[in-house]
Amino acid sequence: MRMFTRRNFIGISASALATSGFPAFAARAGVKFKVGVTDWNLKQEGKVESIALAKKLGFDGVQVSIGKATDKLPLSDPGLQKAFLDESNRVGLKVESLCLDILHRNYLKSDPLGQRWVADSIPIARAMGVRVVLLPFFGKGALETVAEMDKVGDALQEVAPAAEKAGVILGLEDTISARDNLRIMDRAKSPAVLTYYDVGNSTKGGFDVVEEIRWLGGARICEVHLKDNPHYLGEGKINFTAVIDALADVGFDGWTQLETDCPTSVEADMPRNLKFIRELISARNAA
Repeated sequence: MRMFTRRNFIGISASALATSGFPAFAARAGVKFKVGVTDWNLKQEGKVESIALAKKLGFDGVQVSIGKATDKLPLSDPGLQKAFLDESNRVGLKVESLCLDILHRNYLKSDPLGQRWVADSIPIARAMGVRVVLLPFFGKGALETVAEMDKVGDALQEVAPAAEKAGVILGLEDTISARDNLRIMDRAKSPAVLTYYDVGNSTKGGFDVVEEIRWLGGARICEVHLKDNPHYLGEGKINFTAVIDALADVGFDGWTQLETDCPTSVEADMPRNLKFIRELISARNAA
């Protein structure tokens, strides 16, 4: 039997290794993303206090809610923006992305106000130095038909040029498939419209999240929500080792945010879930 040493492998193709009975070896990319947390799961929705709490619990950043109003978005107030930025600098923790939570009330698929709020969120993100604005589509605002998806794509096509100019990404978070998200992105005709992938939502929708992440690729995903509610991470249906591997393999270099439930307390459960994810990241990088 021929003995293969490290030197023997030099110059041998992957196919030749496979046919020789030895597995093909390839360098595995390390994890490039950081881990933040949503302010609403910290029970600090729209509050400056979310920054210090996220830092205390060990996160790299925080996703902040823009807030709901009848005439203007709360975070459009320069004073409130300054308060967030001052606290971010004081604590040493980044406000990494924003959530346009008013779309839970004024649905982009059917309410003209929805498009206005998306447009109004762009200068807020720019002033805050934030790259991603999450656009949620849930409840009565969920996307169910092709006509609704096309209407959203058309609405975003109108506001996307302003987002491009500001360097802001509008992220689609919803309950539809990755391929349907791509339909909207293609309709919007802008690199400023990407998928905000949520592994919990997609799993509940019956989609194979690992396959979808690999199919989308890192360039079409702006940010990721990690959750498997109501379970602690690693104790539900989702194989997070495979999720972390998929994100690393496609070169995803944005941010992930824990959107996990806290059945006992924020102080106890958030560090538990964060520790689980960090251990998976360490294992992947060690490999």
